[in-house]
Amino acid sequence: MNQYYDSSSNNKAPSQEHDVIMRGRKLLDITGVKQVESFDNEEFLLETVMGFLSIRGQNLQMKNLDVDKGIVSIKGKVFDLVYLDDHHGEKAKGFFSKIFR
Repeated sequence: MNQYYDSSSNNKAPSQEHDVIMRGRKLLDITGVKQVESFDNEEFLLETVMGFLSIRGQNLQMKNLDVDKGIVSIKGKVFDLVYLDDHHGEKAKGFFSKIFR
């Protein structure tokens, strides 16, 4: 997974592994979680060692939380997982602004 992470970005290099494991769109196991910023039955916002991660879905529930190990388990129907990274958002915005001029 580290081959996809841009270590030259402003984020510090992760001191802990970060994995997202999804089972059948119903269960998520996430490691490398620093903090749970907010959550409800439709969205979770997690701060991970690789940036903020937004998880959206339906009937989402926190199944397990281990703060010491940085592990969060979520159950429910998952619609999308998005890393909230300003740098990549600007690139995407520029791309679409060029197309729709």
